[in-house]
Amino acid sequence: MKPDWYLIANATHARVLGKDGGSPMYVAHAFNHEDSRKRTAELGDDKAGREASDQGFGGSAFEPRMDAHRKEHLRFAREIGQWLEEAARTGRFRSLTLFASNPFLGELKQALGTECARLLAGTHPTDLSAVGLAEAEARIAEAHP
Repeated sequence: MKPDWYLIANATHARVLGKDGGSPMYVAHAFNHEDSRKRTAELGDDKAGREASDQGFGGSAFEPRMDAHRKEHLRFAREIGQWLEEAARTGRFRSLTLFASNPFLGELKQALGTECARLLAGTHPTDLSAVGLAEAEARIAEAHP
């Protein structure tokens, strides 16, 4: 029998927990994205700035299209989504439930491929990434009986 998988994630790390029937929960895979923890200056030069103008009063201010941290969050969500899609295509799990902080939960849902989305059993806007395996199992059972 294929296991049920539970993805516990935030924008910097994620764990895929597996559960086979009545056996204890186990860590099937772990992800870590250090770039999400870096300071904006370390991520690149996509920072807001000012432009001097000789015409008119003051300068013009502009914002980048996307914050550098947001780009890293999306990159991490895509990495997780691609891994899960491959696992879904190869039949490694029966169902998937997401537990992630907002707005990362939405980014993860958008990053899921069609096969993985078909196996999605539920989503919960809860960050369980800091809890241990035993507590995670108890909280998952409480939220997703």
